[in-house]
Amino acid sequence: MKKKGDLQLTPESYSRASKLRELMAKAGQHADAEQQVIAALPPALAKGSRFVSCREGELVIATDSAAKASQIRFRQHDIMAAVRENELFRFVWKLKVKVLPSRYRERPARKITPLSNENARLLKEEAGHTKDQQLREVLEKLASHVRD
Repeated sequence: MKKKGDLQLTPESYSRASKLRELMAKAGQHADAEQQVIAALPPALAKGSRFVSCREGELVIATDSAAKASQIRFRQHDIMAAVRENELFRFVWKLKVKVLPSRYRERPARKITPLSNENARLLKEEAGHTKDQQLREVLEKLASHVRD
């Protein structure tokens, strides 16, 4: 590991820094373009949709469901008209919509329902008829988890 005093600015580090600045500038431009494209979408379709690219007059939008993609395609003339008002997108003539489902879904919180009195009684009854000692202990322990 290099010590703090060993770090020196070299032509290579200048090159890397300029590439980083260039990359950050492109990311900023992309974020601005995405805001403008998403603003042109109807509010119901804007959530879950993203601007992908705009090259050679082809605007590419990604959305998280096929239903939203169909709605965007159905309204593509209105969307392109709204987008063309911006100087950056004035030559857009084609709209392409891709479906990219979200990678992770938020799962609803799991509800743990307590054991009813009837089920606890049935478990105790079954434990009484079981010959296996370990299984009997497990069934009796389960039966003790009854709701109040």
